[in-house]
Amino acid sequence: MDATINAFVGLHIIGIAALLGGFLTQTKAMASDEARMTPAMLHGALTMLVTGLTLVGLDQADDRDVNNVKIGIKLAVLTAVLILVYVKRDEARAGKAAFGAVGLLTMTNIFIAVMWT
Repeated sequence: MDATINAFVGLHIIGIAALLGGFLTQTKAMASDEARMTPAMLHGALTMLVTGLTLVGLDQADDRDVNNVKIGIKLAVLTAVLILVYVKRDEARAGKAAFGAVGLLTMTNIFIAVMWT
């Protein structure tokens, strides 16, 4: 079971990298209001959702303690990111507020995962 959980943790990190990497590559364009939501950002967020839910299920199946409050908050933050990225995915410009919110919420989710024990 540990190998499966570790594989899904790796996939979860790849999803985070795709979402945050897509954001960081567009930060220069954000200054000139030219930033847009890239397909990598959407796919990264979806990967995070699927692998995160799978990890919770695997942890519960392995009788590990799951902090449901933490998972609920992370899910709410990721849902907000997904909605923003999905709604703005086809627009030529995402807008500074929406694009900045995606970056801020993504980093918030990372810090919740790392610092909330």
